[in-house]
Amino acid sequence: MDYQSILAEIEQEVFPLLERGKVANYIPALAEVNPKQFAMTITLFDGTQYSVGQADALFSIQSISKVFTFTLALKFYGTELYKRVGHEPSGNPFNSLVQLEYEKGKPRNPFINAGAINVTDALISHYGSAQVAYKEVLEFIRAISDEKSITSNDVVSASEMEHGFRNLALANLMKSFNNLDNRVADVVGTYFKHCAVEMNTKTLSRAMLYLANDGVDPISGQIYITASQSKRINAVMLTCGHYDASGDFAFNVGLPGKSGVGGGIVAVIPEKMGICVWSPGLNENGNSLVGTKALELFTTKTGLSIF
Repeated sequence: MDYQSILAEIEQEVFPLLERGKVANYIPALAEVNPKQFAMTITLFDGTQYSVGQADALFSIQSISKVFTFTLALKFYGTELYKRVGHEPSGNPFNSLVQLEYEKGKPRNPFINAGAINVTDALISHYGSAQVAYKEVLEFIRAISDEKSITSNDVVSASEMEHGFRNLALANLMKSFNNLDNRVADVVGTYFKHCAVEMNTKTLSRAMLYLANDGVDPISGQIYITASQSKRINAVMLTCGHYDASGDFAFNVGLPGKSGVGGGIVAVIPEKMGICVWSPGLNENGNSLVGTKALELFTTKTGLSIF
C-alpha cells in the first residue's frame, strides 16, 4: 500500500477545514497557537515512518499523556486500580463535577480529567513522591518513543496550574470521598506537568507501537505490559478516548485512539502501526476537528480499522 500517497491525498482533502476549528483558549499558553497547522505520521513495526505536514513541530500532548500514565498504573496495580477508577464511558464533558459527586468520588474512567488525576495520585503513591512520579512518567515516554530529548513545557504547566480551578475542584472532591491519597496541589501539579509534555507526530506515532503489539515494542523487543493489559488500554481508548464524542469516533474512524486539547490524536491499528495526527483547531467536544477527519479518511482509504 502506498501510504505516502494516501497521506498526501488526506492532507489535500482536509486543507479547507483548517479554518473551522478553535484552539483551546481556556489554557492561556495554548490560546496563542496558530490553528492552521496540520501534521500526520504513521510508524510501522519495522520503524518505517510516513509523514505529511509539520511533522517535526512540537506541541503540547495534553490528555494523550493519560494513555501513558494509565499504562504505568495498570502495570503496577493491575485490576486493583479499578477500585479507585472505573473503565466505563462517561457520556459527560471531560471535566464534569456532577457525575463525580453523584458517583461518590470514583471517576468513570482514566481518560476524563478526574480519572487521570486519580491515576496520577496512584503513581505518586507507588513512586513515593510527586517529583519521582513525574520523572518516571517522562522516562517512560522517552523510552517508548525512543527520543531522549522529550521534556515538559514549564510555561504551559504553570499556566494550567494558575487557571486550573476546575481540576483542583475535581481533586478536592475526590479527596473528600477518600479517593485521593496525596496532597491535592502535588497531584494536580504533577498531572499538569505530564499534560504539558511536548512531542511531535513522529515521536507520538512511534510511542504507540507497544499498544499495537500486545504491550511489546516491536522494534526494541522491550515488554512494557502484558497482552491482557494492552487489550484493556485499547478497549478504554476506543470507548472513552474522545470524551463524550467517543462513540462518534468509534463509528466514523473505528480505531482505539486518544485525543488531547493541544490538537493531537493518537491511534493504533493492531499488528500494523501507530498513528498520530495534529491540528490545533478543536471541535465542540474538545477533539481536533481536522485530525478526526484525517483519521476517518485514512481508515476509509486504506480499509484498515478494527471492524
